[in-house]
Amino acid sequence: MAPRHRTTTFTTLIFIFLSFVSYVIAQQPEVVVKAFHNLPARLFFFDDTTTILYHDVSEGEVWVSQDEGKAWSRADIPMGEAAMLIEHPFDNHYAFVLTKGTKHYRTEDRGKTWRSFEMPLQPAFVMAPLSFHSDPKNFGWILYQGTKCEKSTMGWGSNCHDETWYTKEAFSDKPQLLLSETSRCQFAHSSKDFKHDAPQSLIYCVAFDTTTTNGGHSLGSSRLFMSEDFFEKDSKILSLGKAKVTRGVLAMAIVSKYAVVALKDLSPGNNGEMMLYVTVDAMVWAKAQFPHASSAKLLENAYTIVESTTHSLAVDVLLHAGSTVGTLFVSNSNGTYFTESLKDTNRNEMGFVDFENLYGVEGVGLANIVKNALDAEGRGAPKQLQSRITFDDGRTWTRITPPTTDWEGKRIACNPADADDCSLHLHSVTNMHNFGRVFSSPAPGFAMGVGSIGDHLLPYEQCDTFLSTDAGVTWKMVRPDAHKYEFGDQGSIMVVVNDEDGVDAVRYSSDLGKTWKSVKLGISIRARALTTVPDSTSQKFVLLGQIARKDQKGDGRFAVIYLDFAPTRNRKCIDNDFEKWYARSGSHECIMGHKQWYKRRKPDADCYVGDKFTDPVGHEENCPCTDMDFECDYNFIRNGDQCVPAGPEPIPSQYCTDGKGTYMGSSGFRLIPGNTCDKVKGKAKDNQVEKDCSQAKPEEGQVIHQTFEFRAKIFQQAYFKDSTTILVRLQDGSVWQSSNEGYTWVQLFPDEEFATFYLHTDTADRAYLITKSKKFYYTTDFGKNWYPLDTPSVANNFGIPVLRFHPTSDYLIWTGMEGCSGSGGDCYAVADYSTDNGRNWHRIDTYVKNCAWARGTQLKVDSSEIVCESYKDKRGNQRNFRGENPLELVEGTDFYRKKQKLFDRVVGFAKFSEFLIVAEYQEAVHSLDLQVSLDGKRFATGVFPPSLRPQNHAYTILESSTKAVFMHLTTSEPPSPFWGTILKSNWNGTYFGVSVDNVNRNGDGYVDFEKMIGLDGIAVVNVVSNPDEAPLTKRKEIQTRITHNDGGSWKPLTPPKVDSDGRPYACTSTKCALHIHGFTERYDSRATYSSPSVPGLIMAVGNVGEKLAEYTESDTFLSRDAGFTWQEVHKDAHLWEFGDSGSILVIVNDEGPTNHVRFSTDEGDNWHEYEFSTEPVRVRTIVTVPMDTSRRFILFGYYPKAEDRAVAIHLDFTSLTHQKCVLDIEDPGHDDFELWSPSEERQERCLFGRQTLYHRRLRDRNCVVGDQPKAAEKVVKNCPCANVDFECEFNHVRDEEGNCVLVPGTTPLPNDETCADDEDYWYERTAYRKNSYSSCEDGLRPDRGPRHACPGLRGHGFMFWLTVLFFPVGLAALIGYWYYRRSGLARGAIRLPGDSGSRSSQSDFMDTLASVPYFIIGVAGIAWERLSSIRLPFSRRPDYSRRGYRHVPVDEDAQVLRFEDEE
Repeated sequence: MAPRHRTTTFTTLIFIFLSFVSYVIAQQPEVVVKAFHNLPARLFFFDDTTTILYHDVSEGEVWVSQDEGKAWSRADIPMGEAAMLIEHPFDNHYAFVLTKGTKHYRTEDRGKTWRSFEMPLQPAFVMAPLSFHSDPKNFGWILYQGTKCEKSTMGWGSNCHDETWYTKEAFSDKPQLLLSETSRCQFAHSSKDFKHDAPQSLIYCVAFDTTTTNGGHSLGSSRLFMSEDFFEKDSKILSLGKAKVTRGVLAMAIVSKYAVVALKDLSPGNNGEMMLYVTVDAMVWAKAQFPHASSAKLLENAYTIVESTTHSLAVDVLLHAGSTVGTLFVSNSNGTYFTESLKDTNRNEMGFVDFENLYGVEGVGLANIVKNALDAEGRGAPKQLQSRITFDDGRTWTRITPPTTDWEGKRIACNPADADDCSLHLHSVTNMHNFGRVFSSPAPGFAMGVGSIGDHLLPYEQCDTFLSTDAGVTWKMVRPDAHKYEFGDQGSIMVVVNDEDGVDAVRYSSDLGKTWKSVKLGISIRARALTTVPDSTSQKFVLLGQIARKDQKGDGRFAVIYLDFAPTRNRKCIDNDFEKWYARSGSHECIMGHKQWYKRRKPDADCYVGDKFTDPVGHEENCPCTDMDFECDYNFIRNGDQCVPAGPEPIPSQYCTDGKGTYMGSSGFRLIPGNTCDKVKGKAKDNQVEKDCSQAKPEEGQVIHQTFEFRAKIFQQAYFKDSTTILVRLQDGSVWQSSNEGYTWVQLFPDEEFATFYLHTDTADRAYLITKSKKFYYTTDFGKNWYPLDTPSVANNFGIPVLRFHPTSDYLIWTGMEGCSGSGGDCYAVADYSTDNGRNWHRIDTYVKNCAWARGTQLKVDSSEIVCESYKDKRGNQRNFRGENPLELVEGTDFYRKKQKLFDRVVGFAKFSEFLIVAEYQEAVHSLDLQVSLDGKRFATGVFPPSLRPQNHAYTILESSTKAVFMHLTTSEPPSPFWGTILKSNWNGTYFGVSVDNVNRNGDGYVDFEKMIGLDGIAVVNVVSNPDEAPLTKRKEIQTRITHNDGGSWKPLTPPKVDSDGRPYACTSTKCALHIHGFTERYDSRATYSSPSVPGLIMAVGNVGEKLAEYTESDTFLSRDAGFTWQEVHKDAHLWEFGDSGSILVIVNDEGPTNHVRFSTDEGDNWHEYEFSTEPVRVRTIVTVPMDTSRRFILFGYYPKAEDRAVAIHLDFTSLTHQKCVLDIEDPGHDDFELWSPSEERQERCLFGRQTLYHRRLRDRNCVVGDQPKAAEKVVKNCPCANVDFECEFNHVRDEEGNCVLVPGTTPLPNDETCADDEDYWYERTAYRKNSYSSCEDGLRPDRGPRHACPGLRGHGFMFWLTVLFFPVGLAALIGYWYYRRSGLARGAIRLPGDSGSRSSQSDFMDTLASVPYFIIGVAGIAWERLSSIRLPFSRRPDYSRRGYRHVPVDEDAQVLRFEDEE
């Protein structure tokens, strides 16, 4: 018998051992495996529940687990029926299974039971056929989008359209039809963040106002409808600023607190640009304004609304068609004004963007940019991605600081202090490898990612796994290789699984990634997804994987593995286990006026949090208010760090009743809505301030003014296009800015001296201030903010434009000089280019005279092509070069790396519309040739009448807006006064014919030639009527001529019968006409006869007589019909300006100092006088915003007693009337506008072969047009061709009877025997050619001689054409169907966060063939969309800026004249 003590000891050991074993077992996570046949199309938890649904779309079934994936049962739904699974986003009891038919299923108990319901239609093939109401009281309000098909009227196939139905009891009641022909409907209350006071029943629908007979709709019929009673009686079409009815609506979405509508601008000549309208209250909609107006245009399928916060909307815009590199823009608090946040963002072909905000931490976001964007876009190089992080809501972005050691504690290979070559880069949204968010979860402050350390991101398989526990401030490498990852129990448990190879275990950490433990799965899998409950508060996880073949048991190839980590910890955390964790970095602690902190478990606390389904609570501590917490108040404009008034401030009626005293008004600032900062402890910038009553808005009917005196003469002034901001440069080198049309002024950078400034020729919101050192300042937001950048050289003083601009990008060319600081040495001009708006520069060439981008707005050539006038011998002082050093013309693609010499010797080159024109010097014969190109590479020599070749004449290129080049060729001999012949080319600029002789020009090469703005083909010239006597007398007698057929014929201006006093003119014979002073006499060359905002209205200074009188002997005239008839509106010569689309005209005496202006609100019938000063001012120019849409003007001039100091007088006519003009395009004749045609005063009703009508304000209506969008011109019809539609062919001129005859001694052009694509015949040439801008049809055709049949396939029978046509059409239908679906053209869609791309179509091959007519329309639509997105060579939008002349003199050493600020 064993001793008692041994027995006791043994028993004790067994007890201890069993206790240890049971403890170890208790510490191990629980693992349960369930096999499935297919991966799920959807796998989701009901919010705040343990119930998870698994949708196997291949088998058409749904599986349910009530215990977070441990046990599964199949839903009680017929096998094969489940086509789509949708959860109710606002009620966690409900989910819906939609089938392909009309019988569907619903659960109201989280999948325990399912009941069927019937709908009249099968569900539509859209991403979200159900739309829900966000108010819990109206949980049963659901919209259902279905597809209704009817047999085609052609007898084959079906025509289908979508309808939307509604239920108020979650399909327990009988569904009712809401609206037919819908694209998308949703409740205004469909987001918890979009809070407003609109009725609960308000519904928005994007739908068509026409019915379809072929399954398709025109975009023009797409509207945004709204109703407050489910469209039973109340149905309205929402107007978004486009007249009475908004057309072209593509989509609507609710994002965060914003509702956004996307629509396409359908106005003629538009390039498919889209517009976004935004509201935060469901009542007031505003157009979203993007900077870089020409380079950031929204195009369909080229922008993405990315994840946004409740205080700003974020949009990524694709700047170049076919690219996958974008620019991220972030809005202000109401979502209407956007600023550039991050350039070169990475996107994929589906529109998804590498951008994500960290969950629960305000202001922190991660994005990827393309390091080599230029090479990736231009040369197709593989993208090199870099990651950026923001801690201040996108205001600034920085590189991610990498850890100093790897997961084993070894130092990393690069130096983290070298941010360029050593940063952390992470894979993001475009390379998703798991469900849900990429980096973060609701666990506060925790983020994980797969990435690499270096200068750019490595491929996924070469990356490692990183963790941040402080919301991205610091990171550490926690595992080698790429892993899927998930957070649980508010971050106290982290699980990772290798994502590069098959695994049989997962790893987890309960101490914030310090140590990791392994859990065996029992099988080998290839991980596909890892998830947990949405709020990351559970200790249970679901791992989805593909089972290794050796472990498959026949019950499925895929596994859902339930992982329960609750057994690993047995103590629940108490208060001492938690700490207060502050979000964001130290330099950006305060966002929206407060700090943010969470209660979080301490890293070393061995406990579980355990508050399941209790979301972490963010706490706020208000910060003292700073400048960042305020934005400009209404009626104020940002100007640097100030908010200046847009004009006089509206005040309550009880103040300033006598116009004297003071009032309490806005400081210009307001606290950003939603901001919670403490104004007591910080700044209170929104406190009202005391103001003088003179700053208050006047009563209706009053005019006010403000006077500002500059300290020197004005050398340069210009408005930003589409803006109220104007810049002024003075003689002393200072630059001044006014953001409110001259109401107040501020000096920019008082310590700098500026040589000049440039406004970007193609991007309205950009400008550049050029200093006299190696520095410039630029703005990308109309001068609200200016930023300094270095330049590669000092700005040149050779007379070469310092900056050249690219029409579609950030590309710049800078021409400076080197070696010019002293009196001797090699002084020469140098050119550099930048692809990032001046941040980095690269050398182009030295010893250049002019370098420019070959690409123009309509000259569609390689974007990287540069053209330079470059001296052959690159040595010596360039200032001393004469004819001995040839000036070559060199073009270089790939940013001048691949150079090619185009011409051995040139005088200059110029771009006009679609033409590149070069003046080539022929050294052998000492003459000039004109070379014309449409592609920047291939040139054709211009052919001229024998007596008018440019070899021996100076010439000036004038204009090319109507598919032809106008050129002035000087024919007078020096030293006579100058005049010459205007020649007009054919469509490609190669053959020139005489348009009009003896046209006046001055000594600088500028010509009295001006086209009417907005009315192509109408132009005015001044001709020298005494060409025989002028060389002897040295005095030119001038007469005026006008053309209404683009130079085809010219005639005098018809004089008015009486003057402004009602008295007949002394000159009454047939020799009498109206003659007006032209371009060569203007003080400000930008002043024009006409206005872009009111078609047909012209003002000029002139006289009635046989010739033009002196300027001071002239009077002021006006025409309302594009120059057909005229009236004298005032005696004496006046300067004039058009305002508010012609609703107000202002004139000021131009013969001497004055103290008043005159204005008219009825286009000159009546004039009123306003005195702006007690002391007379010599006014030199009147300016207003470039589009003439404002009622505010600036007079620039000087007091006679101080001519060396300029004065600016701001005139404000906005309070003359507050009555807004009414424009109703749908019901013309019952509003304040008339439909007017420039042909009204003529016998023929057509101009350029068409009758065109324009909307303009009625003359007697005293109302404000404002900035409402103008109605597009309306082409009523194309007219039969008449004589006015033709001009003389090459080598022909008009005789005294107006007929075209061959010039003696010349030969006509040979016949052109080529056939147009749709023509059966070609015609022999005659003495006439059709005006290329005319659209006339049939009628008189003097341009056609005898006809000849075109060669080709004719006379084939029915079966031949059936074979030729049917099969290409069938193929095109299939291609069109694929492209139509793939590109999203079938239904406009705003790309939103979480979109997973288009659903695959359910149609089979026969469905496609049966729908050929429908898809032919689809193909045509696609083709047109593609064409409209590429500016065709001869499609033109009106250019409302004053066009710069190019003068090419005979002297090869003289310069080609250019306006410096114009292209």
